Amino acid sequence: MDVEAIVAGVLAGDRRAIARAISLVEDGHPELEALSAGIYPRTGRAVTVGLTGAPGVGKSTLATELVRAEREGGRSVAVLAIDPTSPYTGGALLGDRVRMQEHATDPGVFIRSMATRGHLGGMALAAPEAVRVLDAAGYDEIVVETVGVGQAEVDVAAATDTAVVVLAPGMGDAVQMAKAGILEVADLFVVNKADRDGAGEVVRELRQMLHLGAARSWDPPVLQTSATEREGIGELLTAIAEHRDHIGTSGELVSKRRARLLREVESLAAERFRARAVAVLAADGALGSELEARRIDPYRAAAMLEDQTAAAPE
Repeated sequence: MDVEAIVAGVLAGDRRAIARAISLVEDGHPELEALSAGIYPRTGRAVTVGLTGAPGVGKSTLATELVRAEREGGRSVAVLAIDPTSPYTGGALLGDRVRMQEHATDPGVFIRSMATRGHLGGMALAAPEAVRVLDAAGYDEIVVETVGVGQAEVDVAAATDTAVVVLAPGMGDAVQMAKAGILEVADLFVVNKADRDGAGEVVRELRQMLHLGAARSWDPPVLQTSATEREGIGELLTAIAEHRDHIGTSGELVSKRRARLLREVESLAAERFRARAVAVLAADGALGSELEARRIDPYRAAAMLEDQTAAAPE
């Protein structure tokens, strides 16, 4: 595999090279480190927006309209759809081109589905590096759409500059979001399907709950849209731009990105340690025997495993 050619293709915006690079990321290919080293200096320029919410609130339709609006403004857009994993193929269960067919042939739009592969909350482990591939390819905006279950909202907030949480009337109340900690991590709230009954109540409930929380430097707006009717999309674009300006002038953008990178490095290091620990445990069954015989406790076993893993060859 010619990774240098793939890197050159990504930096030149070649769609085939971009697709191959994301496949390397998704598969955890051995050449991934070389790919990352090649593209990393050309990243950090794209605007990244996370779009999440419960299934059925209209995230995909909203993403489609966001893409349309951005393209009308002359900006290129990439969409990374983090979907549930197929139990049969291990691939993405929902089809990106099924949901965004009208944009599939636009040279200024790149759409890719990635499977969660069982990762907690629906955010694929490979998503941050995939976002960097799209960033290095020169796309002006990258939209990351998730399945919106469990911990996904927190993952989106950690992986993007602006986190947009989408709700809809009749899809559950804001109390559930408060329990999940979503109110604290969202930068924007969108009540989609605002033409339906109950949209106003959802907006009022959200605003009341937001005012109960601690004061923040950025007060998350609660917007109403009807993606199928193409209503409220302009206001959403304006709010995203205002949030971007706010974090840019306040210095929060720099601190968010730094914290995001450090968390990713921590996760990568933890994954490497886990793999080496598994190898050590598989090679030496004495530790398990000592545990089973109650001669050592799990904490002591963990400390011994740490020592053995540190001494083990790469």
